[in-house]
Amino acid sequence: MRQFDAAGFRPAHFGWSVEGGVATITLDRPERKNPLTFESYGELRDLFRDLAYSRDVKTVVITGAGGNFCSGGDVHEIIGPLVRMQEAGDMAGLLAFTRMTGDLVKAMRHCPQPIIAALDGICAGAGAILAMASDMRIATARTKTAFLFVRVGLAGADMGACAILPRIIGQGRASELLFTGRVMTAEEGERWGFHNRLVEPEQVLAEAQRLAGQLAAGPTFAHAMTKTCLHQEWDMGIDEAIEAEAQAQAICMQTKDFGRAYRAFVAKEQPVFAGD
Repeated sequence: MRQFDAAGFRPAHFGWSVEGGVATITLDRPERKNPLTFESYGELRDLFRDLAYSRDVKTVVITGAGGNFCSGGDVHEIIGPLVRMQEAGDMAGLLAFTRMTGDLVKAMRHCPQPIIAALDGICAGAGAILAMASDMRIATARTKTAFLFVRVGLAGADMGACAILPRIIGQGRASELLFTGRVMTAEEGERWGFHNRLVEPEQVLAEAQRLAGQLAAGPTFAHAMTKTCLHQEWDMGIDEAIEAEAQAQAICMQTKDFGRAYRAFVAKEQPVFAGD
């Protein structure tokens, strides 16, 4: 069976560490507010795909270095080349790029591990999409989130934003952000349900890792099933969703963690889950 060696993984375009089942991805170009490049997009996409084959990684935290999360696509290394493609009439190249960026979101949503974004400072463009595609978001009062595609003459419809963002904050609020490209303040983000909570800047990564550690200590097979159901049930009616969850729960009842939880309860002890 294929396995992904998380401990031996050495990315070229972002920071990576694994401790106690929690993997931390650090976007690490602080002098430019951690923008993405063609290469980092692709490497992140491949990583999230490979995490399905990891036995060691139970949860994932994604953060940025230097007091900012991510400023989006690098103006010089992505936007400039895309403009040159447009001027050359290279529609195939433009479409290959937009499909590749969308594949990163697909990989994040299909990655079985819960993903927690630790947000601070600038969270814009593709950076806002990375936050959106995560399962939970811990932010600070100085976090500024903007889906600013319209500001560069593009649609707000980018990397699944028109499908995912309304499900998090509601259709009207998502429409305002995507049409105007304005900044969503941290307070709005918490009030609207985009941010799970706000913490002090010096605590944001530790809080995200603490939550990730709590999940990593839980029944990880069941967590993966919860994530799958949350994703798949967007397109289901209530009856279909209830049946899907009945099947999912019956599968989880076959895991050893289910028995461990029962025996720990009987013994009045805290269950120790192994994820099998």
